[in-house]
Amino acid sequence: MLTQIINARILTPQGWLKDGSVIIRDNKILEVTNCDLALVGAQLIDAKGMYIVPGGVEIHVHGGGGRDFMEGTEEAFRTAVKAHMQHGTTSIFPTLSSSTMPMIYQAAATTEKLMSEPDSPILGLHLEGHYFNMKMAGGQMPENIKNPDPQEYIPLLEETHCIKRWDAAPELPGAMQFGKYISSKGVLAAVGHTQAEYEDIYTAYHAGYSHATHFYNAMPGFHKRREYKYEGTVESIYLMDDMTVEVVADGIHVPPTILRLVHKIKGVEKTALITDALACAASDSQEAFDPRVIIEDGVCKLADRSALAGSIATMDRLIRTMVQKAEIPLEDAIRMASETPARIMGVLDRKGTLERGKDADIIALDQNLNVRAVWSMGKLVEGTNKLF
Repeated sequence: MLTQIINARILTPQGWLKDGSVIIRDNKILEVTNCDLALVGAQLIDAKGMYIVPGGVEIHVHGGGGRDFMEGTEEAFRTAVKAHMQHGTTSIFPTLSSSTMPMIYQAAATTEKLMSEPDSPILGLHLEGHYFNMKMAGGQMPENIKNPDPQEYIPLLEETHCIKRWDAAPELPGAMQFGKYISSKGVLAAVGHTQAEYEDIYTAYHAGYSHATHFYNAMPGFHKRREYKYEGTVESIYLMDDMTVEVVADGIHVPPTILRLVHKIKGVEKTALITDALACAASDSQEAFDPRVIIEDGVCKLADRSALAGSIATMDRLIRTMVQKAEIPLEDAIRMASETPARIMGVLDRKGTLERGKDADIIALDQNLNVRAVWSMGKLVEGTNKLF
């Protein structure tokens, strides 16, 4: 099948292409061009001057549409993924909060089954925990948190093939061995839910930890102990030039001014946007999957209001927040939602930008940055045909 999107403002790796067109053949981008001549036999779609940009690559998301990936079932996975796809996510790494090993194995089995389906948007599993600092547990389930255990993680990575990222607190006993092992297996090692200071982060970086989980959240910044001052995890990560970060860009987890600071210091190529969304995202539900969590002020919190517990954001909201509240250029916000996470997760060869030969993962955004259409692997996502 041949599809041609015309009369579009297209974001390419070289910048904006005005009055251009994207030609799709089956599930691939055949061409991105400034020629609007209609192709014989192509389905013609008039973008009416809207933004045509790469689909979002979501690398940290717990659920949506009323379902959580911790449920581990195909139904829960499909429902949550579909809900986020309708808001501009075209590639997704389902995330588990700190879980038991049986829960992880069940979710891994479901992930591998769904990944094997043709044109699947699921690219791998992300484990957020359970090797975290108990003092920084936040919304994690404390009963599941422990120190890294090679008798758990080595067999898991030997027996499964879908785990692409695993987060841990580097100051824990055994965390350096863990980071070296998983990174040697091609799994992204990320720092999270931690009290690490500079020496911990420096050592962790050289042990394979190359990414920071929901930057600024569940980690300390500059602080004092008695009369002396110490760098926090935040400043230590800034000092690691090649370390990438992700931010929950809902405007609540991280204030717009700090989003602007991250963009200024880490830059587009080292900063990814994430939703960190819970089951209630992209849903009419006002209940979280976790009974300890409430929804208030447009965000998920622990019921005692001691910590944020996740977001109700979707990919389109991240982009709007970065542009409209943090005053980041649109092209930078788009790249941080697509190109950068694709690079971080090692899938930039086929995802993250609109280029010839890449997967046809595309979003149409109107002037207010609302989603008007989403194509995943060349197929229009159900419920997003608002261009027609």
